[in-house]
Amino acid sequence: MDLGFLTIAAAAAVFAGISKGGFGSGAAFAAAAILALVIEPSAALGIMLPLLMLIDVATLRPYWGRWSWADARILVLAGVPGVLLGALFYRWADADTLKLLIGAIAVLFVLWQLVGRGLVAARVAQSAGLWRGALAGVAVGFTSFVSHAGGPPAAVYLLSRRLTKTEYQATSVLVFWLINLAKVVPYGFMGIFTLETLKLDLLLAPFALLGAWLGVKAHFLISERAFFALTYVLLMVTGSKLIWDGLT
Repeated sequence: MDLGFLTIAAAAAVFAGISKGGFGSGAAFAAAAILALVIEPSAALGIMLPLLMLIDVATLRPYWGRWSWADARILVLAGVPGVLLGALFYRWADADTLKLLIGAIAVLFVLWQLVGRGLVAARVAQSAGLWRGALAGVAVGFTSFVSHAGGPPAAVYLLSRRLTKTEYQATSVLVFWLINLAKVVPYGFMGIFTLETLKLDLLLAPFALLGAWLGVKAHFLISERAFFALTYVLLMVTGSKLIWDGLT
């Protein structure tokens, strides 16, 4: 709770708000990765979930009704079993395993964006109907539970659906609002929420809301490429550091 940690946590909250508010949630989990550099991964997850839920609520209104309900329904219905799988994995994993997983997801996210995003989306688009959405939904639920990193699998599926920029963003907001609600109960029972993390969330809430407001504005002003260029550098550095810490 020193000034250095609060500065890092505030910056992470703003960054999560910008990502979720304007750019499809794909990089919001960078906030959890940043916090996991300085505190235990479980505490980082517990701090971020209420903030992510606050951002979800704040960004629902600007995109209300602009989503693709058919695609959102598939991802959410399949995402709930993914959340349960994530809870089972979390009970087994220790702090080093979580650091390795969060770090690996961060690095793979960058590689996917730079190399495989269009190729994977094209292959998904060519594959058979309902099962691809169900598979993506399970992956969304699992990765969202263990690292708040459900954005990449959701993006792979939604990109294959040829949605408009705003339709894509609105669908992402709706999906993660519902998935994050599904995570509340297991997070509570497993002790990921604590009184200390909730107190810290009260301090960070204004920064999360500021980020959400900036994200909505940026959605219509700043290109996705410019935003993710910064994200790639941030995630490669934090992901590599988490992998190193987990191994050593």
